[in-house]
Amino acid sequence: MKIVVIGAGAWGTALAVNAASRNQVTLWARDAALVAALQGGRTNARYLPGIALPDGLAVQGGTPASLAEAVRGQDLIMLATPVSAARGLFYSLRNVSAPLAWLSKGFEAALAATPVGAQTSASFGLLVHEIRAQAAINLRAGVLSGPSFALEVARGQPTALVAASEHGAVRNALVAAFHGPTLRVYASDDVVGVEVGGAVKNVLAIAAGLCDGLQLGLNARAALITRGLAEMTRLGVALGARAETFTGLSGLGDLVLTATGDLSRNRKVGLLLAQGKTLAEAVESLGHVAEGVYCARTVVQRAAGLGVEMPIAQGVVALLNGQLKPTEAVAALMGREPTVELA
Repeated sequence: MKIVVIGAGAWGTALAVNAASRNQVTLWARDAALVAALQGGRTNARYLPGIALPDGLAVQGGTPASLAEAVRGQDLIMLATPVSAARGLFYSLRNVSAPLAWLSKGFEAALAATPVGAQTSASFGLLVHEIRAQAAINLRAGVLSGPSFALEVARGQPTALVAASEHGAVRNALVAAFHGPTLRVYASDDVVGVEVGGAVKNVLAIAAGLCDGLQLGLNARAALITRGLAEMTRLGVALGARAETFTGLSGLGDLVLTATGDLSRNRKVGLLLAQGKTLAEAVESLGHVAEGVYCARTVVQRAAGLGVEMPIAQGVVALLNGQLKPTEAVAALMGREPTVELA
């Protein structure tokens, strides 16, 4: 199968490396300097150091015009860019006929800054499938998601993912392209559920990092992950997802990985905030995008607009906004009134 991966960050590079042993893969990047470095050094020293690019993996890019050339004749197009780049790419690729899928996890920034509780629908940030519906309605598209650190995928360590699309042909293409000895790919038609899980777990991972950074203990971490899963499920169901999706790989699986794994950038943000770092200092030290920082406010906005209670996500937003200190955020959660445990 001929595949182009658009975006040469850690995850795009890792998936391209993994798939190149079974497919004809092209890795495309818009940054000309990065393209030259990848072509010359055959490694992505900036985003995925220590991983050699296979000889059969082609690298292209550096100019906007090269994107049209890169996608021509491909059997599958993968978008491995931050959510913020999705709208422009969908518009550029709106007329392609090949199946397309994205790896992004998060919400687009809200179109307008309005107080929580006073939004119009236009002020909400959108999930990627909602952006696609606005910018490229005719694309046959889907999402590939699940618990996956880029480095482990590039190393060929066992990983399981979910390919979600309303189009059977897209699901089949994703399974055919990526299912192999070290990647197990399950199919789903619950695009909303898979996307909500991938977005909200990043916000909850910040809270988990805060929990660990304050040394609150394993009991506290277990409680946070469990109640966080309930928040994620409530929001997803309100947006049209199936509840059972959140007990699978793209829900519980991705949440556990991101909330507990040392390779998690979002968890790292929480750890650094617990150490007294400012948000700006924490983000700068990562060197990579931490989507939870950018989509936390949108998660809370959309939940409020739907009447969904998400106290952990609200606490993360208050922390990121500087309204609460780390210890105050914990105290606010623990000080809530007793209630019945419901999903």
